[in-house]
Amino acid sequence: MQLPVSAISLDFTRGRNLELLKQHGFPADKRLGVGIVDARNVWQIRPEPALSLVNQIQSITANLSLQPSASLQFVPYDAARETHLPEALRHVLSFAEQKLREVVFLARTVAGEDTKVDQNSIQSAWKAFEQFSPANPTVQDKLKNLKMNDFQRSLSYAVRLPQQQSLPPFPTTTIGSFPQTSEVRQLRVKYKRGELTLAEYQIAIDAQIGECIRLQEEIGLDVLVHGEFERTDMVEYFGQQLSGFGFTEQGWVQSYGSRCVRPPIIYGDVARTAPMTVREFQVAQSLTPKPVKGMLTAPVTILNWSFPRTDISRQDQAFQIALALRAEITDLEAAGATIIQVDEPALREGLPLKPERWHEYLSWAVDAFRLATAIAQPQTQIHTHMCYCEFGDIIKDIERLDADVISIENSRSNNQTLREVTEAGYSHQIGNGVYDIHSPVVPTTEQIVQQLEVGVANLPSQQIWVNPDCGLKTRRWEEVIPALKNMVAATQKLREAKHVL
Repeated sequence: MQLPVSAISLDFTRGRNLELLKQHGFPADKRLGVGIVDARNVWQIRPEPALSLVNQIQSITANLSLQPSASLQFVPYDAARETHLPEALRHVLSFAEQKLREVVFLARTVAGEDTKVDQNSIQSAWKAFEQFSPANPTVQDKLKNLKMNDFQRSLSYAVRLPQQQSLPPFPTTTIGSFPQTSEVRQLRVKYKRGELTLAEYQIAIDAQIGECIRLQEEIGLDVLVHGEFERTDMVEYFGQQLSGFGFTEQGWVQSYGSRCVRPPIIYGDVARTAPMTVREFQVAQSLTPKPVKGMLTAPVTILNWSFPRTDISRQDQAFQIALALRAEITDLEAAGATIIQVDEPALREGLPLKPERWHEYLSWAVDAFRLATAIAQPQTQIHTHMCYCEFGDIIKDIERLDADVISIENSRSNNQTLREVTEAGYSHQIGNGVYDIHSPVVPTTEQIVQQLEVGVANLPSQQIWVNPDCGLKTRRWEEVIPALKNMVAATQKLREAKHVL
């Protein structure tokens, strides 16, 4: 409060700022910028609680101004452009344009202007939305009736491991996606425009799957994937097949660098209405005697890479998504899947800024993954993948996921990530990302051998899987094929070395 500034802005949509303000007061010589409109969600304000909050702040200091809680870069530009969303949903959405209008509306109301017409309009919009998206009693009942056993595999890792598929030492695989060429993207565009029927589109996708399986067999990989050619995005693809999700056409936000994404909007109770990945898995598995991984995105990543609801907890939303994935795993097993990968790259991304709140988040986030995967039979091997991050301080939580195999984005860390995992005594199997897929450089066999030898120096051989450090979606085939061939050749050298014999 001694800073040489005339105004200090605080976020009153999160955290304890109101409590701290009441406890410590506010200096009379400074203006308080009241962050009252949440700049990190996409929902229209509810006037009564917002105005009540402003009244409480006014009792502490009258020298204030109203504003969004943060930069508006975190939300899309204008909800009015989303003409294809259901009207009842669109009218309770608030993007950057709408949030600025909300600031003005609240300021006018606080100043004593008659804004009853605006307040009535907002209330009517929320009532219409509640009728449009009522609670799903089936989903609600499932959440209420969850038991401890729903979060636990039927057998411990050590006991179920011998029941799982026998593979060569240092099994080779990929993370899931293969190159998304312009031809693949055009297929999706044509199908979306109605230029291809569903049957025509599926035939074309199946041809891509067939070629991908053929190439993987030719390269000599041990565990194959179908390539994910039907998926635009690892979150959007699942959200589009689950009830309770909405999708914008112009709702772009910056992801990183120059990359922008359109996060789904979770607006209602989430439920699976039909199998989401089984058909493509069956097509791929029918083409090879080798195991093909079922490929799913895990609940916390779907939640963290979407705009969530604010009327129920993030935990409840994660658990709803987990229940949908749980049903998908059951169907994949029935279709013959013995290995299912459930990717959770955004687990650490959701950590609260304050370390004292980490335990609460990690507790339910890990439970959500376990709820999704605990239904798997002991002989089904559950994999997960995590992108580059610091694992050391959450390694016990990662182990509590109880995945049979975790693949980590390790190649860019100079093996620091691998050391963090191994120094913590991680006991499950690890694919430590033997080359960097973010680079177009094709790694040599010798470079991959060196990386594998670091793994062997840090881990028992029976714990090691061999894979690239992330999906291959953004790479070109002329980079992918030689890189994977070198990866398999390096693995074969390791298998022939004396420590494997």
